Parts: sequence; C-alpha cells; structure tokens
Amino acid sequence: MESITLDAVDLQLLAALQRDASLSNQALAELAHTTPPTCLRRVKRLRDAGLIEKQITLLNPERLAATLGHGLTAMVEITLDRQDAEALERFETRVADETAVQQCYRVSPGPDFCLVVHTRDMPSYQALTQRLFTADANVRNVKSFFSIKRSKFGAELALG
Repeated sequence: MESITLDAVDLQLLAALQRDASLSNQALAELAHTTPPTCLRRVKRLRDAGLIEKQITLLNPERLAATLGHGLTAMVEITLDRQDAEALERFETRVADETAVQQCYRVSPGPDFCLVVHTRDMPSYQALTQRLFTADANVRNVKSFFSIKRSKFGAELALG
C-alpha cells in the first residue's frame, strides 16, 4: 500500500468527517479553513488513498427498540482447534458473510477471535451459534458475554 503525507488540513478534515460524515463540503471547508474546491480535492485524495474506508449511518438501538425489539448484543470469544492460516481465513470468511456479526477481530493471546454480534433475540442468537460455531468442527470453544447496557460506542481513531 502506498504511503501518503498528511498535513494539518488533512488531519482536520479526517477528524471532522469521523465526527460527522454528513457535513456538506461547504461546512467541512469552513471547519478546515480552506476553500470548498480545495476541500473537495483533498477529501477525494484521502478517499482514493484508502484512508476513508466508507461512510455509514449509525442507528440508535434504544430509539429503534420500540419498533424492532430490544435486540441482543454479545461479545463472543472463539477458540479454534487448528490455527493454520487456511483455517483462520476460512473462519473469517464465514463470519464476514453473517450480517449479525458486526465486528470480527483476530486476537492474541487467549482466544483466536473476538466477535461483536447483534441479533434480534436469544432464539436468533442460538440459531446463529448453531450455524457458525456448533456446525464447524474446528471450533473448540465459544464463550459469550451479553451486554446489559451500552455506556459508550464509537469508531473515531485518534489522529494526534
């Protein structure tokens, strides 16, 4: 991957976009103290360089609870029997295709993977565990921790 040099304006743009990706180009240019055409070119350069992976909308699960049900969030530790490169990649591919798996981390030491999973309810979680873990002969151990309250959630990376 090609290296990119970042200056103070680039860092201001990235910080602002991490907080609110819905800002207009005009508003973003004002925050970074630059002109709108310069701002647009810089953001395109940052996106083309792969520093901006994607833009998403974060939904508020508490506000959606009345309509969709409360849902169930679990942090799941997975230990595999075999940890060769092919087995690890095969597991990563399988969980990446599952929409209920919101995050997947290969970790060390301890378990091989930590997942963040969100399902509608406990029966949905049980069906997911059957599909992803019980049916996989290479999964040795599954340890789940269920969230009772989300006190912080974020995705901002420190830029300074």
